[in-house]
Amino acid sequence: MNRTEFITVTAIILFTAFVLGWFASWLLHRLTRPTRADMGELDRMAQQLHDAEEQRDEAVARLEEREAELRSKLIGTEAELRAAMDGLRESRSEIEELREYIERKLARNRAQPGR
Repeated sequence: MNRTEFITVTAIILFTAFVLGWFASWLLHRLTRPTRADMGELDRMAQQLHDAEEQRDEAVARLEEREAELRSKLIGTEAELRAAMDGLRESRSEIEELREYIERKLARNRAQPGR
């Protein structure tokens, strides 16, 4: 086998390997290609996923709105509680002052029995 024959045989072997590889790739692609039913199913699943994401976004928006509303109510309730506690504190101090005033008057009246 001379040099020219060797190069020719090598070229034929490489070309045959290339053709067989290309044919195998084409056959594999042909066999694993999704069918129309599969594509329809994928489209349906994609639409369901899109709808689910929209519902999730709406639920998150409603949740944030409700949370803001409850936070606002909580702030208002806390302000009312502070006002009520301040009023109660003032009432207690007034009651204490009135008790002291009454005790002084009673003590003064006991000290002056002739009146």
